[in-house]
Amino acid sequence: MPLRAFNTGHPMTRAHEWLVNARHLFVLTGAGVSAESGIPTFRDAQTGLWARYDPLDLATPEAFARDPVLVWQWYAHRREIVARAAPNAAHQALARWQSHRRMSLVTQNVDGLHARAGSRDVIELHGNLFANQWFNGCGRCPIDVARTTQPDRPPACARCGALLRPGVVWFGEALPAAALDAAYAAAADSDVCLVVGTSGLVYPAAGLPSIAAERGARVIVVNPQRSDLDHDADIVLYQKAAECLPILLADAGPAH
Repeated sequence: MPLRAFNTGHPMTRAHEWLVNARHLFVLTGAGVSAESGIPTFRDAQTGLWARYDPLDLATPEAFARDPVLVWQWYAHRREIVARAAPNAAHQALARWQSHRRMSLVTQNVDGLHARAGSRDVIELHGNLFANQWFNGCGRCPIDVARTTQPDRPPACARCGALLRPGVVWFGEALPAAALDAAYAAAADSDVCLVVGTSGLVYPAAGLPSIAAERGARVIVVNPQRSDLDHDADIVLYQKAAECLPILLADAGPAH
């Protein structure tokens, strides 16, 4: 349904007007956006060989220290799933909008689909599934000195013996300071905040819309289910991201 099908007082029309007239749009996305590309959310039941494992028990530093091979293999499985997925219409709509207008994109997702869709300078609060970093390394070894003789085991540092781990934020770990600072700054500077596909339960990401609102930004929430952010939003659109955003972000055109 094109945007013109909605009357002037409809929430879709009002939200679109705010977006078109925004000086700086701040966007926060969560797992709901990636789910529409076929990527299971983190808390979805596991399948196949992994059905007997709880993801919450695998995504911790303690789990990796206890059984690095098991955790490495599970993340290899997740990487295979994500590699087969493609950006959906929501990812593409955001990338098109950013190509014409000032927009800061912050995501809780680790799949890299926003960048694959063409979005620039994506702030990845929880890291990236396809990146690696050292686990308890000496702090001086570059990633390229990692070596392995078995692809199903985490590579080790050729100098100090430390193991590589996925470059994501695990439970109990702090978010990367640079990404968090950039997200705070973008939220505080924005005049419209668009929140897409997130439950609003995971902090500090869930606090970013409040920062935008406190500085006077209008907040638009897009989510098919109710979320903890709804009561503070100016407009809530209970729709799927891949169906809503191509309409909401249509006809970006040149910036004013």
